[in-house]
Amino acid sequence: IMTGEVLSRLTTDTTLILSVIGSSVSVALRNLLLLLGGLGFLFFTSAKLAGLVLLIVPLVIVPIILLGRKLRRLSRDNQDWIAASSGTASEALLSVQTVQAYTHEARTRAAFAEVTEKSYASALTRIGTRAQLTVIVIFLVFAGIVGVLWVGARDVREGAMTAGELVQFVIYAVMVAGAVGSLSEIWGELQRAAGATERLVELLHAEDPVQDPASPRNLPRPVRGEIAFENVRFSYPARPGASALNGVSLQVRPGETVALVGPSGAGKTTILQLLQRFYDPQQGRVTLDGIDLRDMARGDFRQAIALVPQEPVIFAASARDNIRFGRPDATDAEVEAAAHAAAAHDFIAALPEGYDTFLGERGVMLSGGQRQRVAIARAILRDAPVLLLDEATSALDAESERAVQAAVERLSAGRTTLVVAHRLATVKRADRIVVFEEGQIVAQGTHEALVAEGGLYARLARLQFTDGAI
Repeated sequence: IMTGEVLSRLTTDTTLILSVIGSSVSVALRNLLLLLGGLGFLFFTSAKLAGLVLLIVPLVIVPIILLGRKLRRLSRDNQDWIAASSGTASEALLSVQTVQAYTHEARTRAAFAEVTEKSYASALTRIGTRAQLTVIVIFLVFAGIVGVLWVGARDVREGAMTAGELVQFVIYAVMVAGAVGSLSEIWGELQRAAGATERLVELLHAEDPVQDPASPRNLPRPVRGEIAFENVRFSYPARPGASALNGVSLQVRPGETVALVGPSGAGKTTILQLLQRFYDPQQGRVTLDGIDLRDMARGDFRQAIALVPQEPVIFAASARDNIRFGRPDATDAEVEAAAHAAAAHDFIAALPEGYDTFLGERGVMLSGGQRQRVAIARAILRDAPVLLLDEATSALDAESERAVQAAVERLSAGRTTLVVAHRLATVKRADRIVVFEEGQIVAQGTHEALVAEGGLYARLARLQFTDGAI
């Protein structure tokens, strides 16, 4: 499901439900009282004619039920198309520079216009069905009133009732008819809200494939940071036929720095995702300090982990708040100390309002390297016993990389650190390097030992270093 679809359900659908319920409940109650009061006066005036009116009720209810179901389905379809147009617009806005760079503005506008036209067409269909329902109900109601007039006129002629009583009855009947017409309109609106409610309920009831245990074990404190993967096999749900990890066993000692290297798609980042329990392996287990992650609450063991992702996340907030996200109770001095350690202080201090500068949506005010240093400062501030670095220095220039690498080495001291990297210069000093290929561990050791051994790591090293630098 696209992000725009989720946002549409949480915003557009919720707004629609609030609007319909807020405006319809009071109107529905008022018209329901008019309907019940009018029916009472009808029976008081003429039980015979009132009984005739009640015979017409099933004829009115049937189209309300049948067309109401159709209207509910059409309303949901319309909300789906609105969500699709929202998703298309969101995607285009977030990637506007790429769209412009490839001169796809016209194509993007055409795609948005197409989905908007479909949304408009579905709205017209829904409105047409609702109008059809209203017309049918009003026609049947007033046809019934005409029938009542005909029968009432005969009773007046035969002396069974007076002309005044007939006029009185007709006034009450028109009042009842108006109430029924208004209620049918409200029913149509409620069906529209029901379609939006279905979409919201579907989202709220979406089952998380990763569940906390009923009786979770607590991770003992202080956390030592011992990590183990035991014969782990895993495939992503979107690609069940492709093994991301195939029988991986890996032990990481407390305080050890382990670098994970290998070609793209070899399974390195999957190791980090399983360690944070974003997924569960299909076979084997992942443990932290000897406890299976599936036996603990996710919020418990994740507090012991700090992450610097490959694509740094910058929130629409100030630089200070972005760094403080790592530890919300940190002082300003601690925030600035983390920024110094991540070589981020200088450029943050140069911003218009320093640490209080609003960084914009997704950190648009910063370069890629600056965003990455803010993410590293966030991880430094978290001060967790387990540190995960996923290509943490990939967007840094040589000078910043050296500064950040020194900070990371200081941060890694005494902590269990897993480093995913394609640039082997960043992992040469790791305690151990683990080489992945096609979801399996094919070699492990120090940089020097792996180069001497030959194989995949030596080939990767030759591609990145001169013979003298290896």
